[in-house]
Amino acid sequence: MTEYADVPRDILARVRSVCVGLPDAYEEQAWAGTRWRIRTRTFAHVITVDSGRPPGYARAAGSSGPVTVVTFRSSGPELDALRNEAHPFFGTNWRADEVGMVLDDDVDWDEVAELLTESYCLLAPKKLVALVDRPTD
Repeated sequence: MTEYADVPRDILARVRSVCVGLPDAYEEQAWAGTRWRIRTRTFAHVITVDSGRPPGYARAAGSSGPVTVVTFRSSGPELDALRNEAHPFFGTNWRADEVGMVLDDDVDWDEVAELLTESYCLLAPKKLVALVDRPTD
């Protein structure tokens, strides 16, 4: 098994605090990093890129690291805007509805929480989405 860099504890804790508060969401160790799922669908994955590994994430994020990123799902105009926006966002090549975000010192944790909640809501059953407290536009 290939070894990858660990996600810093403080970043893991911040992402975890958002994800585990969502109905029926659960955390599990991914092939690298940590992911959060609803049923069998991943709505968030946090991973650290270091020394160009994992290479797919390094290419997508445009960095050989060390850098920690979170990937999540999006849709519609927001998906297009995020995938075409510059740092801290980037598109991935493995899912058309997935976006990555670099979690650096300038990260807006409120924005991260909103994006991860929306990602969950895209994948969760409607009865669980109805339980989520989301801001209205």
